[in-house]
Amino acid sequence: MRISPDEVSAVLKQQMEKFGAEVEMTGVGRVLQVGDGVARVYGLQGAMLGEMIEFPGGVYGLAHNLEEDNVGCILLGPGTDIKEGDTVKTTGRIMEVPVGEALLGRVVNAIGEPLDGRGPAPVKEYRPVETRAPNVVERQPVNQPLQTGLKVIDAMTPIGRGQRELIIGDRQTGKTALAVDAIINQKGQNCYCIYVAVGQKLSTIARVAHVLEQHDAMDYTTIVSASADDPAALQYLAPYTGCSMGEYFREKGMHALAVYDDLTKHAQAYRQISLLLRRPPGREAFPGDIFYLHAHLLERAAKLSDERGGGSLTALPIIETQEGDYSAYIPTNVISITDGQIYLESDLFFSGFRPAMNVGLSVSRVGGAAQRPAMKQVAGMLRLDLAYYQELQAFAQFATELDRATRAQLARGERMMQLLIQPQYVPMPLSEQVAVIYAGIHGYVDEVEVADVSAFGRELIQFVREHYPGALHQITDTGELSEEVEGQLKDALEHCCERFRTERQSEEPAERGGEGEPA
Repeated sequence: MRISPDEVSAVLKQQMEKFGAEVEMTGVGRVLQVGDGVARVYGLQGAMLGEMIEFPGGVYGLAHNLEEDNVGCILLGPGTDIKEGDTVKTTGRIMEVPVGEALLGRVVNAIGEPLDGRGPAPVKEYRPVETRAPNVVERQPVNQPLQTGLKVIDAMTPIGRGQRELIIGDRQTGKTALAVDAIINQKGQNCYCIYVAVGQKLSTIARVAHVLEQHDAMDYTTIVSASADDPAALQYLAPYTGCSMGEYFREKGMHALAVYDDLTKHAQAYRQISLLLRRPPGREAFPGDIFYLHAHLLERAAKLSDERGGGSLTALPIIETQEGDYSAYIPTNVISITDGQIYLESDLFFSGFRPAMNVGLSVSRVGGAAQRPAMKQVAGMLRLDLAYYQELQAFAQFATELDRATRAQLARGERMMQLLIQPQYVPMPLSEQVAVIYAGIHGYVDEVEVADVSAFGRELIQFVREHYPGALHQITDTGELSEEVEGQLKDALEHCCERFRTERQSEEPAERGGEGEPA
C-alpha cells in the first residue's frame, strides 16, 4: 500500500489547525503530613485561600492555612487512603454548592450531595460557599413580619423578614422545636426554609425530617445535615452551605428562612480544625477569629432593597448554654451579632410553660416595626406586664399579706401565662393569636379558674371560627383590628364566658353530690 505525500501533508495541516495554544497551569505538591481530617502539603505556592485541592482517591480539601513553606488543608472526605508523599493538585476553583428549587424536599450533606437515597438532584445552578454580605446601601429596614405561629413570640419578640434572632437556652428546653414550629408555619407564606443540623445525632435529624414531612413542610424545605459522625470540616462548612442555598432565593426576590442548629457545635468544630492546623488558641482555646466566623455568616441575612428585588434571608441561629450561663464566650459573641434573642429557661420548661421563653431576658431589637398593627394593638404592654408579674411572683413568695391590686396583678399574670402555653408543632394563625391575647388583656379570663384557662382559649377559637369567620379573615387580610371586628370579638368573648360559666356551674353540683354517696 503506497502512501501519498499529499495525503500526509493534508492530514498534518488539519491536525495543526485543530491544535490549541492554551496551556493549562496546575500547581502540584506533595503531602507532608496527614491525619485527624487535616493535611499539610508542600509545593503549592500558588494556592488561594479557600481553593479546592485534589487529593488521591477523589478526595478534595480546602486550602485553609497559607504558610511560607506549606499549605494546611482541611479534608472534605475520608483521609484513610492518603499517605505521606502523595501528589496533590490545585483546581483553581473556590468551593461551590448546588442551589435552587431542585433541592427542596431533599436531605443533603454539607457539600450538597443527597443523603435521602432518592438519587441525584437535577441542579442547574451553583453558588460559592463564601460570599460577601450585602452592604448598607443594598439593604432596607426590616419591616415585614415573619410569623412563627407561636403566641408568646409573635406577641412579645416579633421576628421580621431579614432579621437575625438568636434562640438560646440549655439542652432539652425546646430550641429545635421552636425553630421547627417556625418552619411549619411558613406553609403558604411564600417563604423557603433551610434547616442546617450541625453536630446532631442522625436520629435527631431523621426525627426533624419526619415531623416536617408529616406537616407537608418538606415541600418548601431543604435539610443540610452535618451529623456528629461527619468530619469537623463538614460541620464547619454546613452553615455556610445552608446560607448559600438561602441566598439563592433572596437574590431572586423571594424570601428564605435559615435555621442553624446549632452554632455552639459549629464553633467547637472550627476550634478542632484550628488547633489541628496549629493556629494560636485564645480564650477557651478558640482561635482569635471565632467572632468573625459567626459575624461573617449572620451578616449575610438581610432584607434587600427594592432595587435589588426586595428578597430576604432570615436567620434563626441556635446556641446551647451550660447551666443557663448565657455570659459564656460563644453565647455573648452571637448575642452581640444578632438583632435580639429568645432565651428559653429550664425552670419554665419543666414547670409546663412551653415555649419556655423568659420574658425579661428575651428581646427583639426590630420590635414593633416587624409586627402587624392588630398584634401591636392588643399586645403593646403585654411584655412589660408579664415581666412585672414575674417580679411580683418572686416577691410574693416571701410576703404574708398582699394588697388587692397586687393579688389582681398576680391573678391576671398567672392566667395570661396559661393562655400563652402552646402545644408543640401546632402553630396558630395571626388572627387567632389576636383573639386569644385580646381575651387575656381585657380581663375576660379573670374569673376563669387557672386550670381551665387553656380550655377556655380553645373554646373561644372554635366559637369564633364557627360564628365569626369574617372577623378572622379581616384581621388576616388587613392586619388591623377595626372597631367592627373588635365588637364581634367582644360578643364572642361574652358568649363564651357565659357558656363556660354555665358549664362549670352545672358540673359543680354533680361533684358535690358525688362526695356524699356511699362507695
